[in-house]
Amino acid sequence: MDDATADAYLRRIAAERPAVPDAEALRELHLRHLQAVPFENLSLHLGEEIVLAERPLLEKLVGARRGGFCYELNGAFAALLRALGYEVELLSARVFGPEGLGIPFDHLALRVRTPTGPWLVDVGFGRHSNYPLRLDSDAEQREPGGVFRIAGAPDGDLDVYRDGKPQYRLEQRPRQLSDFEAACWWQRTAPASHFRRSLVCSRVTEPGGRVTLSGRTLVITGTQGAREERELAAAEVLPAYRTHFGITLEREPALARDGEESGAGG
Repeated sequence: MDDATADAYLRRIAAERPAVPDAEALRELHLRHLQAVPFENLSLHLGEEIVLAERPLLEKLVGARRGGFCYELNGAFAALLRALGYEVELLSARVFGPEGLGIPFDHLALRVRTPTGPWLVDVGFGRHSNYPLRLDSDAEQREPGGVFRIAGAPDGDLDVYRDGKPQYRLEQRPRQLSDFEAACWWQRTAPASHFRRSLVCSRVTEPGGRVTLSGRTLVITGTQGAREERELAAAEVLPAYRTHFGITLEREPALARDGEESGAGG
């Protein structure tokens, strides 16, 4: 990533270029990314292709001012952080669900090293931490997104907990973005993929606050937990994407049906 692209990315998230790549700057970049770039799976239901490579990801997030899944959000953020001088590694994780752990490479998160230690950076898990989490501590970490804890798991993995519930199991072996392509294909095509069965666009509004559009259900949560929910009329959906997420669409996304090729990945 050249300086011009990095500057455009920083403008996208309304952030200043940090003087030094330290933990304090990382914390600010993390929150601003969550506030500006939504977690969304609209591409899958719009028939849009997703390519796990730096240039197309940046074209989508920065050029088209869209959001994406974990692979896109954390993949692009990793490129920005490296351009700013951070040491970044891509890590694979399996998400805990009702039936146990998900598929290998189910989730992509980042390990970012700073002079004060390693951090778990994750701007692609929907409702999660607002700030990076210490990776070298198993103590509780309280912040606006909840109470988090990272504990040892079998085979040297790490389990990430939020409010006492396991969220995902993190491997510690560094990966390449291309390692996640098979999981993208599964998320795009498998009837069991929750991405195929859901339609969501969500972002942090301020620390502890969030706005989410799930199908036609708009949910706005305040910092103190106050929740406003309402069902939108068809004519309100596209304006809601523009107003709350800065996303302009030509048509309303519709859930992909089983057996359809949507052309998108996870």
